Amino acid sequence: MPGLKALSDIIEGPQQSRAVSAHAASVGISGAASFLVAETIGAWFGWRWGIGVGAIGAGLALLLALVALPKSPRNYDDASRGALLDFRPVLRNRSALAYSIGYLVHTWEMSTLRSWVVTFLTFAALCSGDGSDIVTPAVVAMCLGLVGTMTSVAGNEAARRFGRANYITFVMLVSVVFAAFIGFSGGSGYWLAAVLCLLYAGVIWADSSTLTAGTVGSAVPEFRGATMAVHSMLGYLGGFLGPLVFGIVLDAQDGTTPTGWGIAFIHLSVVVLLGLAALRLLRPQSLAGDRDSA
Repeated sequence: MPGLKALSDIIEGPQQSRAVSAHAASVGISGAASFLVAETIGAWFGWRWGIGVGAIGAGLALLLALVALPKSPRNYDDASRGALLDFRPVLRNRSALAYSIGYLVHTWEMSTLRSWVVTFLTFAALCSGDGSDIVTPAVVAMCLGLVGTMTSVAGNEAARRFGRANYITFVMLVSVVFAAFIGFSGGSGYWLAAVLCLLYAGVIWADSSTLTAGTVGSAVPEFRGATMAVHSMLGYLGGFLGPLVFGIVLDAQDGTTPTGWGIAFIHLSVVVLLGLAALRLLRPQSLAGDRDSA
């Protein structure tokens, strides 16, 4: 989020949402690639180097920030900044809050699928006996991030063309449909479940950068950092609660049957519908560059 704050400070106007989308794409690509990089380096030089390469990357990022990152072009006095940790101005910004609540729902759903997809596909393989030694559940899990990165970037472009709120509403409704039936596919074969998980990931990630760009673009410049802090806090709250609630629901059902998995996934439909209701109630604004921004 500090990096995204620095980026949004130096890029304003219609291109800001595209810059935010590119930032999200870099996170998605590097996150997906990290599994393969760590595994390869670990196989060559041992698991300590497989993990340690991440520390080297963080050190290079710090050096890049110190040398190349420009200073913010904005200078705010203490009065305009407000008190430290005073988030009331952020919570009064209905448009930014709407996008942040949407992001909470998004990360709830995204983290749940990412956390449980390997177990779910293992269950599907055991039920059908048609798993794969090459396209393993772990490989499918890595591909989720790559598919999601593509749909995330494309989603922001679609939001600019068709209207941000309308596009997010459409994506959420499609996501509700996927969550309602994907769990029941576990008993219908490994390959069907794997394909559906990849398609579902594409839908879930499709509004990722769209929501974050909405929050950044709706933020009052003086409170952009605080707005992004609330956005991040709500997002990772959803990322924590989603997999946990999914596990609780699965435990309450019979996790050895497609019906049990189906009901666990259905809880995501309920969460997304609640988030959609909040989004429509708060009525978020369009951004500069969106087709309906006028």
